[in-house]
Amino acid sequence: MNSTAYLIKTLGIQYPIIQAPMAGGATTPELISAVSNSGGLGSLGAGYMAPEEIRDAIKKIRTLTQKPFAVNLFIPQKSHATHEKILQSCKSIELSCEELNLTITPATPPYLSSFEDQMRVIIEEAVPVFSFTFGMLDSYWILALKKNGTKLIGTATNITEASLLESSGVDAVVAQGSEAGGHRGTFIGKAEDSLSNTVSLLTNIVNEVTIPVIPAGGVINGAQIASLLKQRAAAVQMGTAFLACVESGIHTNYKKMLLSKAPLETILTTAFSGKLARGIRNQFTDRMINHQENILDYPIQNALTQSMRKLAAKQNNTDFMSMWAGELFYECRDISATALMNQLIYDLQMGQ
Repeated sequence: MNSTAYLIKTLGIQYPIIQAPMAGGATTPELISAVSNSGGLGSLGAGYMAPEEIRDAIKKIRTLTQKPFAVNLFIPQKSHATHEKILQSCKSIELSCEELNLTITPATPPYLSSFEDQMRVIIEEAVPVFSFTFGMLDSYWILALKKNGTKLIGTATNITEASLLESSGVDAVVAQGSEAGGHRGTFIGKAEDSLSNTVSLLTNIVNEVTIPVIPAGGVINGAQIASLLKQRAAAVQMGTAFLACVESGIHTNYKKMLLSKAPLETILTTAFSGKLARGIRNQFTDRMINHQENILDYPIQNALTQSMRKLAAKQNNTDFMSMWAGELFYECRDISATALMNQLIYDLQMGQ
């Protein structure tokens, strides 16, 4: 059995297509269920969600599909900043979004929901697939999830990370190439040092591990899926392509940017969250280049920019919103997730 057939059987899906778990509200139950009902694996990006919000979303997904789906969380990051550094960062953010006339309030711990409480919901709800990024999952949780029959998918941006994830007992690994939108999953070394393109990273990791490898980054059509499968990918993970779908939960103006065909570009930036991420370049990312020394580590920076992002969204102002997107975002289509899946599957089959 080849790796694609093995992974499809392991995950209980029909086609080797995984919708990426994009945190922040993009992955609605409607989007996830549409992908799963079409034979792929829909994924809930739950990293920023409170435990009961995760539970409610899981219950909603289960009313919309009987098929397998995944839930994704962020491995906790240790971070610290003095009060003085936090005040300096607040000032830099204020100067970089001066049109909003916003006062940035210093954030205090905890900066995110309790990972342990989030995980308890994952265990209690016995989700079919659990994926994670930003690190290694503690063996305690791995054993508990395996006891539930939950399949595990980790995220790697280099060979060392992939090898460690395999040794921890995960069922598959996502190989996140440099073209991918959103946060880099690097947890060994600097993120800037783990920016191999998707094809190169896939080749290197496939030669290193025996578990299925799922490339992510720059995958937006069925022909690319077919090509990657021929290069020993077990499946692909796609995020940006689903952002423009009808069921996506992103801001209307963010979606318009993806579909505009305007001369926009993506950049890698730490300005919004403190963690390197690829998104559409805007006023905030440009201005924060002059304040690099005041950008704090994730998740502190993420907490400090939250009020700015919320106000910008309320005012429909894309200059100060984080709009994560992969390099090929301009190929996004304004269609339903079901229609997109049908097109991907058709093109994949034609390309095989």
